[in-house]
Amino acid sequence: MADFSFDMVSKVDEQELKNAVDQTIKEVQQRYDLKDTKSDVILDEKKRSVIITSSDEYKLKAVVDIFQAKLVKRGISLKALSYGKMEQALGGRARQNVDIQQGIPSEKAKEINKAIRDAKFKVQTQIQGDQVRVMGKVKDDLQAVISFVKSNDFGIDLQFTNYR
Repeated sequence: MADFSFDMVSKVDEQELKNAVDQTIKEVQQRYDLKDTKSDVILDEKKRSVIITSSDEYKLKAVVDIFQAKLVKRGISLKALSYGKMEQALGGRARQNVDIQQGIPSEKAKEINKAIRDAKFKVQTQIQGDQVRVMGKVKDDLQAVISFVKSNDFGIDLQFTNYR
């Protein structure tokens, strides 16, 4: 029977995301090169996405850069974002949709599970919805799994919680 365990999750702090969006809007309104471009950053909490609009693609990229900088300052990994294509909106404006990832997708969970099994750690892994639980008899094995997962890039932002 496993005595120790931890969970691997992929979550974004909603309040920090709101703060990053607010700070981005404030900076865009104050910057001289973006002042009259009608650039906007809208957080859609139900769809877990951010819609960024601006007058053209160049200014849109500048707003996206500001948004990314604010996210990093707030401790949100850029791996938690997936960018849609830049598209033309009404009036020649440019728009981009940025999805915020919450939870580990099942394909990624299976990939993480398989990588841990292939590395021959003395632990058991279990996919529980949108998280992965790792259980083992020795805490050192769990520490080794954490460092192994951190050293591999699975393309998503991972946190390790409920370490017992």
